[in-house]
Amino acid sequence: MPDDITLQAMVMDELAFEPSVDAAHIGVSAKNGVITLTGFVNSYSARSAAEHAVSRVRGVQAIAQEIEVRLPNDQKHADDEIAERAVRILGWDIEVPEKRIQVTVSHGVVTLSGEVDHYFQRAAAENDVRRLGGVQGVINRIKLSQQAVSLSRSDIVRQKIEDALRRSADVEASQIDIKVDGGTVSLEGRVKSWFERGLVRSAAWSAPGVTEVRDHLRILP
Repeated sequence: MPDDITLQAMVMDELAFEPSVDAAHIGVSAKNGVITLTGFVNSYSARSAAEHAVSRVRGVQAIAQEIEVRLPNDQKHADDEIAERAVRILGWDIEVPEKRIQVTVSHGVVTLSGEVDHYFQRAAAENDVRRLGGVQGVINRIKLSQQAVSLSRSDIVRQKIEDALRRSADVEASQIDIKVDGGTVSLEGRVKSWFERGLVRSAAWSAPGVTEVRDHLRILP
């Protein structure tokens, strides 16, 4: 595992390498594998991209996200305008169920609520609105329907997650222990990076009927 000075340098290099992020105003500190990001960017999507870039770096144990979104004057929009655009873009996305998601906007922060059947639909809605101009934050309160849970048996859900992990070139499936209770998946074991941890969580959420993922994974490079 790299020491803090080396890890800080690796993270800064990764941010500089990421084309969707202007790292000129981003500060990076490292302590015991925990990366703290400070400074500012000009959009919420850039803030998210910076966090994703850091998650790819070997040795990162956790990320404290403190980057501020400072919108240029020509990108500031009224809340009602942002809300109108959010409703429109959600309506265009075929992965988002029609008329099942509600949008509210306050001071540039978009809150999504409602109910969908699958996690990928919940994630798609958030990804849609975070790229809109003027957005300074996204709060995702979309729930997964209980109907989806009743259609899936625990052993089938566990098997689907295990199969997905085995197919992944970036995950050591033998190190992951999966327990399923109804719609709740508990993950235990060890992974080598924050990025691998995210892949395991994503696989768990992708299984049919999952409404909650409890992450007890440990990062041991």
